[in-house]
Amino acid sequence: MASSYFSNIKYSDSLTLVGISICTAIICEAISYLLIYRTTSYKSLKFTIDKASKKLETMKTNNDPIPSILTKKSKTKKIDRVETSLKESTRDLSLFKFKSGFVVAVVLFMVFGFLNSLFEGKVVAKLPFTPFKIVQKMSHRGLPGDDMTDCSMAFLYFLCSISIRTNLQKFLGFSPPRGSAGAGLFPMPDPKTN
Repeated sequence: MASSYFSNIKYSDSLTLVGISICTAIICEAISYLLIYRTTSYKSLKFTIDKASKKLETMKTNNDPIPSILTKKSKTKKIDRVETSLKESTRDLSLFKFKSGFVVAVVLFMVFGFLNSLFEGKVVAKLPFTPFKIVQKMSHRGLPGDDMTDCSMAFLYFLCSISIRTNLQKFLGFSPPRGSAGAGLFPMPDPKTN
């Protein structure tokens, strides 16, 4: 009786997809916790990155009223050493997270395959706008008709997965350390090398 009532709700497909996204995000974070966040290696790397980023921040903001040439050179060398240490720790953290990332990717791939078969050719939501041409390929993927405000499962699941998992990581305190924020897919370029 409850399942027939739920299927008659106007936004049942959208709500089902959001619920599955929430459950998937919780499962992925539980896997990450078991494989990464509870280990002493991760905790020590995170502590090292936090400590180095705070030290680097104070070194860059702490200015002498009368800087001499020797003081500037030694300060620059110290900053370079801390930055190098921070980059190495961030790289080690990324490699450490790789094993969990693989398991999470497998889980997400399986869930996406399940959802793709469940919602194949079904409009799961109606967009309040017409998306850009580039986005239309994903937002209207696999749907019949020419109404570009129809939303496919892939687009809604993608949006939900990104927003829910990121916010869940912040809520649980599993977000990346402050100093490793630029160490993602596209790190910031080093200004000294340009």
